[in-house]
Amino acid sequence: MSEPAPHRHHVIDYVELPVTDIAEAKRFYADAFGWEFTDYGPGYAGIRSPHGDAAPEVGGLRLDQNIRRGGPLVLLYSDDLDQSAQAVKDAGGQVTNGPYEFPGGRRFHFTDPSGNELGAWAEQ
Repeated sequence: MSEPAPHRHHVIDYVELPVTDIAEAKRFYADAFGWEFTDYGPGYAGIRSPHGDAAPEVGGLRLDQNIRRGGPLVLLYSDDLDQSAQAVKDAGGQVTNGPYEFPGGRRFHFTDPSGNELGAWAEQ
């Protein structure tokens, strides 16, 4: 069994998303991006790292009735941006901007069913 990846100094280590419905958020992110979760009770689900069981969680979904937009923007990387935008729509999210080009690639912004705004980008 491999050792968990070490935490790195001054690197973003964990992202926690407030959501209004844990089950709906898990379904959306699983359908759109293939994410998997560890449940820690009715108000929290950890987002498992895609790098296997030995890797740490990379974030969490926290039950919260007060979703505030306009904070830091979390960006996901995509190997196929158009496919990712379609997956967001198919999973019940809303693409709010793009895809559009920027100096370094292409990206789009979207909202999840709780109203959180995130983005995805690709080099092409």
